[in-house]
Amino acid sequence: MTRPARLLHPALPRRALAALLAAALAVAAGLRPGPAAAAGAAQTVRHPPIVGAVDRRAEYPLAALRLALEKAGVDAALVPAPVPMEQERAIRALASGQLIDVLWTVTSPERERRLRAVRVPFDRGLIGWRVLMVRRADVPRFAAVRDAGDLARLRGAQGHDWPDLAILRANGLDVIGTPSYASLFELLVRGRIDYVPRGVGEAIPEIGVHATRGLALEPRLVLHYPSAMYFFVHPDNAALAESIERGLRASFADGSLDRLLLQTYGEDLARLALARRERIGLANPLLPAATPLSMPGWWYQPGPAAGPTP
Repeated sequence: MTRPARLLHPALPRRALAALLAAALAVAAGLRPGPAAAAGAAQTVRHPPIVGAVDRRAEYPLAALRLALEKAGVDAALVPAPVPMEQERAIRALASGQLIDVLWTVTSPERERRLRAVRVPFDRGLIGWRVLMVRRADVPRFAAVRDAGDLARLRGAQGHDWPDLAILRANGLDVIGTPSYASLFELLVRGRIDYVPRGVGEAIPEIGVHATRGLALEPRLVLHYPSAMYFFVHPDNAALAESIERGLRASFADGSLDRLLLQTYGEDLARLALARRERIGLANPLLPAATPLSMPGWWYQPGPAAGPTP
């Protein structure tokens, strides 16, 4: 008499079988588990690598991602990709399901078509508030700048694959695209351009690095256009997107995201004193219609305290 086939292989321990089952369920749910996705282990979430020791742009996004996953009850190990990548390469890697599981970047209609956006502006739109990095000797040249028309007589630069480049050009500004983050500062030091718009969370750390090269922050102006930095995942990775969104919403609701933002940027915002600066308002033709501009408390507005408003 032939014995019926066993459903569980006797050579496999129950713990290994449970791990295999959990991994299969995670794949079915779109979680794409990494090497650490075994029973009792943290889920591996791969992200773009940090550019270098002096580049602090990833500090807050990584902290916000970690906070969101904790709030969502996800035990995650955040792991940088093993190769450097500028924005467009990171977008291609994520869209193809290779090297990374999540990235953070400024939203645009094209990016929301290629990737799955978590439409919660975890930076509270700070990326759309821009001060100008200039050569210290050129600061007096900017005293006559009162509007976008005046600024258009000078030349700026942004990364060639940043949405900000198209936004600034759409407002009539003379802005060139650069091949890398580092080349922004090289062009400015060499006098090839007159200014580099920098996000308020980027400007202070960067000027600390480049002040010895004769660069400074222009003290009077701030550019502003509505913009949002989102986390993006692979279009099929609904489970990770939903976890991040649930955690971000919870961190907005209990104030922990604001506390993290102030812990990271509070001193910089106080030094930049945006409320006292002359604002040059710009339009953003790349802002997707689904951007949640009407959500109360999600968007930064300068005030006397130079921090997020309640």
